[in-house]
Amino acid sequence: MSPLAVDRLGGGRDVHTAQAPPGVTVSTHQLTTFDGAKVEGVLYALDGAATVVTVMHPRQSMTHHPMIPLLLWSGVSVWTQGSRSPNNDIALVHEQAVLDAAAGHVFLRDAGFDAVLTFGHSGGGTLSAFYIEQASLEPELRLDQTPAGRPVALAGARLPVPDGVIFLAPHPGQGQVLLHCIDPSVTNESDPMSVEPALDMYSPGNGFVQPPEPSRYSADFLHAFRAAQKDRIARIDARALELASEAKEARARFARTKDPVDRRTSLAPRIITTYRTDADPCYVDLSIDPNDRHYGSLFGSRPDLINYGLVGFGRLTTPDAWLSTWSANHTNADFVRCATGVRLPALYLEFSGDQAALPTASARMFEALAGEDKTRHVVRGQHFGQPIAVGEPTGYAAAAVHIERWLADRFATARSQRTR
Repeated sequence: MSPLAVDRLGGGRDVHTAQAPPGVTVSTHQLTTFDGAKVEGVLYALDGAATVVTVMHPRQSMTHHPMIPLLLWSGVSVWTQGSRSPNNDIALVHEQAVLDAAAGHVFLRDAGFDAVLTFGHSGGGTLSAFYIEQASLEPELRLDQTPAGRPVALAGARLPVPDGVIFLAPHPGQGQVLLHCIDPSVTNESDPMSVEPALDMYSPGNGFVQPPEPSRYSADFLHAFRAAQKDRIARIDARALELASEAKEARARFARTKDPVDRRTSLAPRIITTYRTDADPCYVDLSIDPNDRHYGSLFGSRPDLINYGLVGFGRLTTPDAWLSTWSANHTNADFVRCATGVRLPALYLEFSGDQAALPTASARMFEALAGEDKTRHVVRGQHFGQPIAVGEPTGYAAAAVHIERWLADRFATARSQRTR
């Protein structure tokens, strides 16, 4: 890893990985979702593999995920599924991402694989759980609209149910993550520098210490901070609901009157800007729900600076995307909610140094999985698979050991490929 990458704000995610085994054919495919969107996927077809693992994240490309060669070495083919909103929070609607995932599952079933498994890393874990929950329902019981009130065609879509699921460092869902890292000291949503001093976690007066020394926050401060985070999310929710209602009413008027003004009004984007979303006290106070995590957030080792920069969760969104993805109060893509509908064989792998899913949340998420065949392991690693300490195996390599064993016990794999 380049020292420059580590020092750069937001850097340090890249890790070394294995080379793919022999006998892999790579092909790209463009698919059409049930509602007419175009999505892309890459199939890494391993000679002799009857099982395929589909890797997807709602907002990031998985085409080069470091787990791909490790999964191939375990004796399965790999499909990386793209969404219609890659690297883009603005229009990320999770109900649509379910339809994107469905297109890949249909493709793989029609390709003749004996078993299709989902693999969900980070936010891909919640998407996997959401997809499985909806696919397992009778069509008439599936969601028929987004939280913003837009119709969604889940009932009419073909949603093949997977044969199993692998969760790797899943977090509780984007809404829950943002709830815990949004800065509640913002007093003016139009001013990125506005601050309520009593709620500023990066103020020395509240317990912050200049990095790399750890900070310490009192129980009273944390209680007020968490309550204020909920209040800020609720205020943004109210604005998103107001804007979504205006668009919904314009759509309804256009359906009656065919007035082009109403049509334009229904299409006009109302972009919500959310400043300062890298402010979870657990990033700098490692005594909060302790594990092996390093100082810092998912975006880097200086959350006190990153919080004021461009990088962060849910910074620019439509009302639809905010309510569907980033609102803890309205999103359907909440891991614990969805897990009650996941009854498939499940492997749940937790990184011991995760900054996004702490031990308390991970225990709650695993317990919520409804299936009887579920296995949980904690392996050393950080959220993006980086080793905990220099010289140790990556988290991905540690996870691959458990994945290979779990796959071999339950699904047909190309065993000739499982000798490195």
